[in-house]
Parts: sequence; structure tokens; C-alpha cells
Amino acid sequence: MTISYSPITSVAALRQIYDEPATAIRDKALPTLDKHSKHFISLSPFCCISTQGQEGLGDVSPRGGEPGFVHVLDETHIAFPDRPGNNRLDTLVNLINTPGIGMLFFLPGIDEMLRLNGIASITVDEHLMQHFVYEGKRPRAVIVVEVKEVYMHCSKALRRSALWNPEKQLTKKNFPSLGQIARDQYKLLVPATLIDLALAQDAKKNLY
Repeated sequence: MTISYSPITSVAALRQIYDEPATAIRDKALPTLDKHSKHFISLSPFCCISTQGQEGLGDVSPRGGEPGFVHVLDETHIAFPDRPGNNRLDTLVNLINTPGIGMLFFLPGIDEMLRLNGIASITVDEHLMQHFVYEGKRPRAVIVVEVKEVYMHCSKALRRSALWNPEKQLTKKNFPSLGQIARDQYKLLVPATLIDLALAQDAKKNLY
């Protein structure tokens, strides 16, 4: 199927559709972490990370851990661990090539979010690695972010999605397992139950 549409290609054309933001909204980004952003990060167990991939492609990756797994180092720096994953290293390779990073922090049950933009670097320096030892296990590396912008994001997206509403949550029977998805996508002959078992064992063994 061929999709035909006329893209908007200029800011001027956008502004014919959208109003100018209020001054308070336009100027809300802070250059440093204040007490509220520090508190938000200290409570957050989950964030999404945006980086730029090859040929300008965007990439978003989730990160999670204990509340406050992202550490505030000072007013202009945060750091977080890189735990075991699938070893594609999409985020890390992207940051090596283009260090700009965007982060979106969530708090379970809270509709407002925290947005943070900055410049990231990757390190295995021992004094930082020791900060992120969890249950006796070291991270593979630590990502340090120099904060350039930080601000609160309003609740509209999470209100529209009703993400935290238990009545809206799917059950296992309403969605195929990752094993079934992998079996279908890669045309595997292995039963989905065995793939799910291997994935569950990997998640338990290599969580940290």
C-alpha cells in the first residue's frame, strides 16, 4: 500500500497550526537540577532514554532499577549503571557517536514526568562503578550525563493513556508471550514455552 501525504517542513507552517507557548512554558527548562528534580530522580525506578542512531534515526531504550538507581552527583551531573542486556549496545554506540541524550523519568502512580536533556559519556572508572554495585554485582559501565535542560512534563499523556489505572492493565492471556512473538517473527521451530523458559531463566540469572 502506498501512503500519500504532504509533510509539514517548516517551523512557520507549524506555527500556523499551533499557538505560541505561554512565556512560563517556553522558559520552564532549568539549566541545573533543583530540589524538586533531584527528589523526582531519587524516587524514580524507571526512565526512557533517547539517543540518535545511524543516519539520524532516533532510538529509545528503557532503563529500570531500584528507586533512585539514577544518582544525582551534583547540580549539573547525574549517573546511572548499564546492567546486563542483549549486548546490541544500541544506546552506548549511539552515545559514542553522538553524545546528546534525552531522558524521561516516571514515578509509578504519578501522572507528571520529568524530562532531562544533556551530554552523555561512558566510563568504567572504579570510583563511579563502586557506587552502583547492587546485590554484590557490578554494572558493565556507568553513563554520566552533564545536565543542560531539566523540567517537569505535564500529566496529559499519562492521563490520556490511563497507564497507572489497574482496570486498564492487560493480563497475560490478553497478549502473546515474548517466546511466542519470537517464534513467529523468526520462524523458529522451538516451542514458545521453551523460549519463554529460557528468557525467564536469563532474566533471573542476569538481572544484575
